[in-house]
Amino acid sequence: MPQALLALGGNVGDSRAILDRAVAMLCDGKDVTLAARSSDYRTPAWGVKDQPPFINLCIEVATALPPRALLDRAQNVERALGRDRAHERRWGPRTADIDLIAYDDLTLAEPGLTLPHPLLFERAFVLVPLAEIAPDRMIAGRRVKEAAASIDAGGIERLAAR
Repeated sequence: MPQALLALGGNVGDSRAILDRAVAMLCDGKDVTLAARSSDYRTPAWGVKDQPPFINLCIEVATALPPRALLDRAQNVERALGRDRAHERRWGPRTADIDLIAYDDLTLAEPGLTLPHPLLFERAFVLVPLAEIAPDRMIAGRRVKEAAASIDAGGIERLAAR
């Protein structure tokens, strides 16, 4: 079964509880099974700086869904948790954001879906939690732990388990 890596984040409401719900809604144990989950991290806002910090985490899943269907499922979960992409500011505050980072070793470029995620190697808030669960995973010719070690992770704080 294909393996996919997803990044989740949010900074509106009780983000840790919302992201717990997002993981539970996404991973039904049939079409999408949770294989690994990182710790939660408090991270500085990226892109738009004048907003509260985010809570971020990464998960690895085994999935029977093809990439587009997995992305659609993730976006349905976002909507169910109160996200309204049509009326939000790009990189602004949100209840839940779920990005498909990688899907096996697939390289894909189609409208609305690029794999691996095109901004992966610019985002410490993804690389740090991803390195926790998949340090030796190769994505686009780079080892995750090496990519995480090469980026400024200032301000990222691993949170204690609840």
